[in-house]
Amino acid sequence: MSPFNKKKTPHILACHVRHHVPGRIRIGCRALKYLSAVSRDLRERLESLDGITAVNLSHVTHNAVIVFDEARIGKAKVVNALEHVVSAYSFSAFKGEREAQGQVVEERKLSQESFFSMFGTITGAAAGLLFNGLRRNRAMMPVTGLNVLQTPTALLSLGLSGPIFRSGTQSLVRNLRPNADTLSSAAIVASLLSGKVTSALTVILLHEIAELLTAFTMNKTRKAISDMLSQGEDFVWRKLQDGQLEKVSIAELKVDDHIVAHTGEKISVDGVVIGGVASVDESAINGEFMPAVKNETSTVFAGTVVKDGTITIKSEKVGDATAVARIIKMVEEAADHKAPIQNFADRFSSQLLFVNLILAGSVYAITRNAARALSMLIIDYSCALRLSTVAAFSAAINTAARNGVLVKGSNYIEAISEADTLVLDKTGTLTQGQPSVESVIPVNNKVSANDVLQLAAAAEETSSHPLATAILNKILESGLSIPAHGEVKVTVGRGVETKVGRSVVRVGNKRFMNSFGIHTHPLRDKAANLATEGQAIVYVSKGKNVIGLLGISDPLRDNMKKAINRLRYSGVDDIIMLTGDQEQQAEIVASRMLMDHYKAEQMPEDKANTVLKLQAEGVRVVMVGDGINDAAALAYADVGIALGGSRTDIAMEAADITITGDSPMMLPAVYTLAEKTMNTVKQNFAAAISVNSLGLLLSGMGLLPVLGGAILHNASTILVVGNSLRLLLHDMDSRGIR
Repeated sequence: MSPFNKKKTPHILACHVRHHVPGRIRIGCRALKYLSAVSRDLRERLESLDGITAVNLSHVTHNAVIVFDEARIGKAKVVNALEHVVSAYSFSAFKGEREAQGQVVEERKLSQESFFSMFGTITGAAAGLLFNGLRRNRAMMPVTGLNVLQTPTALLSLGLSGPIFRSGTQSLVRNLRPNADTLSSAAIVASLLSGKVTSALTVILLHEIAELLTAFTMNKTRKAISDMLSQGEDFVWRKLQDGQLEKVSIAELKVDDHIVAHTGEKISVDGVVIGGVASVDESAINGEFMPAVKNETSTVFAGTVVKDGTITIKSEKVGDATAVARIIKMVEEAADHKAPIQNFADRFSSQLLFVNLILAGSVYAITRNAARALSMLIIDYSCALRLSTVAAFSAAINTAARNGVLVKGSNYIEAISEADTLVLDKTGTLTQGQPSVESVIPVNNKVSANDVLQLAAAAEETSSHPLATAILNKILESGLSIPAHGEVKVTVGRGVETKVGRSVVRVGNKRFMNSFGIHTHPLRDKAANLATEGQAIVYVSKGKNVIGLLGISDPLRDNMKKAINRLRYSGVDDIIMLTGDQEQQAEIVASRMLMDHYKAEQMPEDKANTVLKLQAEGVRVVMVGDGINDAAALAYADVGIALGGSRTDIAMEAADITITGDSPMMLPAVYTLAEKTMNTVKQNFAAAISVNSLGLLLSGMGLLPVLGGAILHNASTILVVGNSLRLLLHDMDSRGIR
């Protein structure tokens, strides 16, 4: 089956009935193939369920035979039970399948070869060709057979082809399969033995030029990614045993260190609060823009921000367990995340290697013409086909990185081009993730809206709380001044108070007002109306009376609706919103954004389960989120995308693609790049197969000499690499239309 027109494969966790008789059912589940190590646990968990009496698992046929009591548990529930139990080991199953779909042949890793050695090989081969040309001009007699190995140019050829020989031999010894370097080695040796040193040097020269172009593209990709990920906080405050604070590098932190986080600082470890009280912005965790109060025994996470107060944290996860180091490592190992079309290219080219050998041997047996056979041996599909995908995907990843998009593997580019369903988080993804004052309502006509806003700003002027930021931004937009005020007193998690003139001004929630005997019932109906629109209520009082309220909400992200429209135009059939917010707030956003479906009050595991259920139906899912609460769903999706400046390190780690900018229009831009990359791969395949097939035919007919075969074959390799490098010039602007 063509890799370009593939039938959708059921999700690895999907279970389906293969045979059923009363009280006994045989269920197929592909994940079982990779879970033999936990067979006992799977069986015990299933047999512990009410109604299931016996379980037999076959990891070879990936079937489960389950005996059950139909009076206590139905067939559908048995299937659901197996899916639920298997899903607990989903990552092991995913990993096993990915390893099983790995490379068919062992190839040289270009990332492990230096540019200096490649340049040296190219320079040496070019010098050898020049020397050999001058030697011919002096009309020296050609040398053939084993004697040729004593000539300077032959010895040079053998020396330069060392990496090619090693790679070709290792593939034969370890995997019992030839690779591209195996055929190149055979062609070089055969050329030398037949006295065609020029052909041998030409093979080496063109082969190394193609490899250099590919390695150059890969190196640019790694550098772009490293530059993009080099930003972030480098130091934190660690408390010593004598109570003193020292400023240390994040790299020096250890588990059980005591870290002090002050107002405005980002928490850089996962841990437990052991002292102090603070208001912490956890919007990346639970989708709630209202900060959470953290005191002793509270859990905090890396990526959250202290808005008010100071806390001491006992670290539980530090260093490589959190931030950029893991992400860079994943990028360096991106070769393990090969696109299915790359695996197809590997398998196809490895099979054609044997065809080459058989055809060359057959031609020699029939014609007894060593030159024809040698020319056919030089022409192989493997190198061009392999680089057709490697160079294209590497160039695409590089282009994405230069535009602030981190792609962790080429398989995600192919997966995006085939995806038909998009799942979006709400807070921080569809919305800005930053509160904004939407309503200012005075208690009566004696107080103006400007009075309410100005007094609120006076109390909040020195605070870094998200609600304070929203109020101060509103003041700036309105062009109003902030009244002079006294010292600000903060009650963490409730409100603030200050003096304006002789009056005490308080800003906070209903509980804060009631604690001072201030009644909010005059604004009860108006507060209820704003709440139905999804706005958070903040009361403002002067003295002992409430004077108004502020309605604060999380506005929709600019251009998000336009981005969604572009995505539909790109071929996305179904767009779904998942959020931890309440039903009423979710419905408002879903309606405005014209979502096909939505689910509210979703916990992180609920989001992940929704993604898995979609995949079980054969749907290819792209998940877009920004926080810890999205991490599981991002990891389970076919492609997980972390979007926005507020995304957390955990979201970046779980996601397969990270968009570092704040423009939603980069989403359709990523889809466009993926589509262009796959089109480039198709062009490369067509060029590699057609050019090499023509060369093979001409060589077999005796119309193409050995040198011509070497040039034609390596020219096809350079052609596909050059075509792939055009992706480096792709203008990936945020309009997403190129």
